[in-house]
Amino acid sequence: MQQAEFDGKGSLIRWTETPGTLPARVYVHGLGAASTVYHAHIAARPELAGRRTLFVDLPGHGISDRPADFAYTLEDHADALAAALDQAQVAGAELVAHSMGGSVAIVLAHRRPDLVSRLVLIEANLDPNPPLGAGSSGISRYTEDEYVAAGGHARVLREIGPTWAATMRLSDPRALHRTAVNLVRGTNPTMRRLLEKLTVDRVYLQGELSGELDGREGLEAAGVHVVTVPGAGHNVMFDHPDALVAEVAGIR
Repeated sequence: MQQAEFDGKGSLIRWTETPGTLPARVYVHGLGAASTVYHAHIAARPELAGRRTLFVDLPGHGISDRPADFAYTLEDHADALAAALDQAQVAGAELVAHSMGGSVAIVLAHRRPDLVSRLVLIEANLDPNPPLGAGSSGISRYTEDEYVAAGGHARVLREIGPTWAATMRLSDPRALHRTAVNLVRGTNPTMRRLLEKLTVDRVYLQGELSGELDGREGLEAAGVHVVTVPGAGHNVMFDHPDALVAEVAGIR
């Protein structure tokens, strides 16, 4: 396990890694998740073997610290991820990022282009105010006090599926709520516009069961390779790991 300070107050973002060749691959989880749980089985596939690989847990999640005075904006998460990569002496990395983690990866690529050479995004949040069925919308409907101290977190854990609950219960409720609120708020310009303006290789995976990707034509016109994954929902890495491995490996 490795770690780096991210807030100037001693709080630490942590990751695990395996050695290998460059460029490094960095896996970033979604809201209420953890990187190894969602991605270790992908990184272990023979098609992806031999590459230096980092599994980073964002602030408030997994094994990373969860300071109560941290804002947990997408920019904050991106800066914390940058601190981890700087400490690890990683540059020009390939980021494989899911859902909220994909939004963070987009912001990182915009703010620190030296750190990112390629983005593989798995149903990343691209726009503010996602549909009510999205996890961030469900969490952000509570006030912070309602979520943290008045049973909101426990209620959400009961409502979501067992896979997500297994990692969400390891996340700090306050950090989770603030992250969800900021994810719903989005960025300015939006994550979609930031993604369209990037010049690195960009892949976006959309699960077929999640429905058609809004604004697909605009993304493709901007050079984003959009892939609809058959038979998969939001968690492509579990529903159709072969498809994700193929895109990470660049097999087309």
